[in-house]
Amino acid sequence: MNSWLVAAALAAFATFVIHAVVGGRLIAGPLLAARDLARIPRLTAYYCWHMVTILLLAMALALAWAARHENPPLVALVLLLAVAFSALSLGLVAAYRVSPWQLPQWSLFLLVAVLSGLGLA
Repeated sequence: MNSWLVAAALAAFATFVIHAVVGGRLIAGPLLAARDLARIPRLTAYYCWHMVTILLLAMALALAWAARHENPPLVALVLLLAVAFSALSLGLVAAYRVSPWQLPQWSLFLLVAVLSGLGLA
């Protein structure tokens, strides 16, 4: 059992839970209720929200599986996704000049990426 990948899986699962519970209440709920946004764009954004939810759970499950069954390509895929999502979040922070703690996703994805990388080493 690869303990770094277990830690990465737990971090990814925590990211999934935070997204689904806290983000659902603070972001998805108000987004769905926003009547000043047209119905189809609102529903499309809500659909994307759920796609992300599924992807976050899949990342956690993939890392958990890889912790027990050696699969470097799978870990590398999750690592690259985590780096890309962290970079996207930081890019939005820079582009829209907001505090990094207003879009804190980068920190969670960076943790998943670092732990996944340590699991590959």
